[in-house]
Amino acid sequence: MKNYGKTNIVAGLLFMGGFMLYGFILIYMRDFAPGKEEWIANSNVGTHFEARLAHVHGNLFAFINIMIGYLLLKLPVAASSAKWISYTGLLGMAMPLGITAEFLFGLPFYLVLVGAISIITSIIWLAIALAKAKFPVK
Repeated sequence: MKNYGKTNIVAGLLFMGGFMLYGFILIYMRDFAPGKEEWIANSNVGTHFEARLAHVHGNLFAFINIMIGYLLLKLPVAASSAKWISYTGLLGMAMPLGITAEFLFGLPFYLVLVGAISIITSIIWLAIALAKAKFPVK
């Protein structure tokens, strides 16, 4: 049987590291960069707001994937469900990437929707799989 959860943990940690670095760039822009006053004044609208939104969701979805991975490794989830829970969790990370791609490259919102639907599907599927799981009696 394949350990699907391991991929979620590794990808989640790498994703989190990347979005944490991105957060430090946002801190630099707000506190140290030339023109920081303009950055602060525009922080709740447009590109600046979307940049913060991507940072927050990137770290949240990374943590969710770490959690999904750990639970898939440690709890008795059926292999067929574990496979798709893992894949949909990983695909969920398309949401913060989609937010970033929207404001950096002007791409349409499709990645955001795919990611949002995928992460929600993954969490609900995991809940259902765990509700059906047979836990050993001690």
